[in-house]
Amino acid sequence: MFVDSHCHLDFPEYANQVPELLANMKASKVDYALCISVDMPDFPNVLALAKTHDNLFATVGTHPDYEDTPEPTEDQLVELAQHPKILAIGETGLDYYRMGDKTHEQMEWQRDRFRRHIRAAKRVNKPLIIHTRSASQDTIRILKEEGAEQVAGVMHCFTETWEVAKAAMDMGFYISFSGIVTFKSAKDLQETCKKVPLERMLIETDSPFLAPIPHRGKTNQPAWVAHVADFIANLREVPVETIAQQTTQNFKTLFKAPI
Repeated sequence: MFVDSHCHLDFPEYANQVPELLANMKASKVDYALCISVDMPDFPNVLALAKTHDNLFATVGTHPDYEDTPEPTEDQLVELAQHPKILAIGETGLDYYRMGDKTHEQMEWQRDRFRRHIRAAKRVNKPLIIHTRSASQDTIRILKEEGAEQVAGVMHCFTETWEVAKAAMDMGFYISFSGIVTFKSAKDLQETCKKVPLERMLIETDSPFLAPIPHRGKTNQPAWVAHVADFIANLREVPVETIAQQTTQNFKTLFKAPI
C-alpha cells in the first residue's frame, strides 16, 4: 500500500534490527523501501540488503556531506548501477549548510561530484536522488546544465520553496515529502505540499532521521512513512488510500521498479 522512497537501513542505528523493521513495515502496509547509498565504502552493505530482501531496493552514490571519503568515478558509478536491484544514482546534490567559513569557490568539489553523478545517471538511464540544502540555486542550475531532465529523479526530503519545486518538476523531477511536513513549524512546506500535483509526489522517511509526528524525536523507521501519508491526506483533504495508490504508482513509474 505504501512505499518508503528513501531510507538508510544500513546505518549503525539499525544494527541487528532489520528483521524487526521489516516486520513493522508489513504491519503498517509499507510494501517496499528504497535503501539509499551515501558513500562507496558502505555501498556493499546497501546492496546486500536489497539482494537479501525482495521488498528492498538500493541506489549507488556519494552524499555531498561526505567530504573525506573515496571519490567515485563516473565509470565506477556506471558499473555498480548495472545491478538490477539498483534503481537510481545518488544520494547526490549540493549541501552548503555546513560549509562554515569556506567560500563558494571552495565548494567546487561538491559541484564536480554532483556533475559526475548526473553524467553517470544519463549513461545508465536511471533517475537521480537529489539532496539540496542551502544550495537550491546551484542545484537547479547544474541539473539544467548537465541535461538531467533526460533521466529526471526526485528532490528528496523536500524543504525548499514552491518556486524550487516547480523548477524541478519542469525538468521532470518528483517531489518527496518526509516527516518534516508533519511538524507544526513546517507551515510553508505544508503550503507547498498542497500545490504539488499528486502525480508528481513521493513520500519517504529518511530513516533513521526525521521521525514524523507522533514519533518525533525517536529513531525513525520505514513503517512510519504511513504517518507521512496520513498527514498529507488530511492536509489535502483526500482519502489516505489516494495518497498511497498515487505515490506507489509514482515510485513504480519513476524508478521502473518491479513492484
